[in-house]
Amino acid sequence: MESTKKQVSLELLPWLVVHTDGTVERLAGTEVCPPGLDPITGVFSKDIIIEPKTGLSARIYRPFSIQPGQKIPLMLYFHGGAFLISSTSFPSYHTSLNKIVNQANVIAVSVNYRLAPEHPLPTAYEDSWTALKNIQAINEPWINDYADLDSLFLVGDSAGANISHHLAFQAKQSDQTVKIKGIGMIHPYFWGTQPIGAEIKDEARKQMVDGWWEFVCPSEKGSDDPWINPFADGSPDLGGLGCERVMITVAEKDILNERGKMYYERLVKSEWKGKVEIMETKEKDHVFHIFEPDCDEAMEMVRCLALFINQVEA
Repeated sequence: MESTKKQVSLELLPWLVVHTDGTVERLAGTEVCPPGLDPITGVFSKDIIIEPKTGLSARIYRPFSIQPGQKIPLMLYFHGGAFLISSTSFPSYHTSLNKIVNQANVIAVSVNYRLAPEHPLPTAYEDSWTALKNIQAINEPWINDYADLDSLFLVGDSAGANISHHLAFQAKQSDQTVKIKGIGMIHPYFWGTQPIGAEIKDEARKQMVDGWWEFVCPSEKGSDDPWINPFADGSPDLGGLGCERVMITVAEKDILNERGKMYYERLVKSEWKGKVEIMETKEKDHVFHIFEPDCDEAMEMVRCLALFINQVEA
């Protein structure tokens, strides 16, 4: 009987195990919360299909207080999880989206892109692009009736912020009529082979992030692949970023902190003509707002994101 057991080829604990036969056993991050009315925020949500061929879906949200004929900003949200963990129905993300929608008064479409390793990169980027370019054509009443398509924002945390960055270039270079007003990048997942800042001393976490990226995107370029390093050879010039405004948030204890700050500094120095702002949360780590949604710092970050979307100075 012992010989029939599957052999493990890779462990990414506590999240998943990959067996030598290629099967993936997901151990955590698979919890599901149903859509519906959230009694705390008064936000409605439901699940929709964006692309029947692939099964690409999304969870869409709208505020309870919206009035007939009222048009409010449309936010496409891309969750984090290193491209291989979580979903739009994960309880922590559902809670976070309810809070953002309530605070910012937006229609939100949280995109359930397919995950690696079952669907290797660039599938997540392709799914996210499909959602963006089809957002006006899916004939969804909440979008048709309430969304201001001239006020379209891309927002994401970690890997989702990375996705938003790439979509802004793809939208500008395509012949689609999609116009992105702004991008909200929460603790963006950017990386590079050469360590910077705290990465130099924190070798353990540097190696951990290197390993996670190599798992989802094996290539000879490693952490200098343009998908993960926006300043590597082959990456588009930030001056061509296809939006008017950008907000970047970083967390002081996050190993990705320096990369977010570098992105801000490079964008400021580029030929991009838009407006960028950055916010740092002290004493907090990566995507703390997902795991501590009711802490003061999380509520302040959501408040600032809402002001950014609604073009109000903090």
